[in-house]
Amino acid sequence: MKSTKPYRLSRRSGQLASAVPQVVALRVGRMLAAGPLPNARDQREFYRMGAEKVEAFWESWLAMASQGVLAQQRFALWWFQTWWRVALGGWMNPPTVGHLSARAGRHLVDSALDVALRGMAPVHRRAVDNARRLSRPAR
Repeated sequence: MKSTKPYRLSRRSGQLASAVPQVVALRVGRMLAAGPLPNARDQREFYRMGAEKVEAFWESWLAMASQGVLAQQRFALWWFQTWWRVALGGWMNPPTVGHLSARAGRHLVDSALDVALRGMAPVHRRAVDNARRLSRPAR
């Protein structure tokens, strides 16, 4: 069975590629309409625009760092389990270097996808929510 992680990453990337230009266009239009003296509502939105970028960056960075540490731990566990299997009885029928390298490659790709998905989540969530929120008519 194929992994759904590449498909999730591609779907989220597509949604992000659709939402970001929409949010930028709506916010730039709002800035132009506000002129040199924005009202309180526009000032809140402009502040929110900057603050959420900083929050999303730090959330994304923390998520990727923690997922990277988890990936390293999982890989180390897999490596030690493989080594012990060979040392405690697998020496009669050891895995081939090709098999070990293919398994290590799968771990690496799977871990990289996990890190990318975790890092994209905060940015994706904010961009899609902002596109939805800003495209609604003003009350």
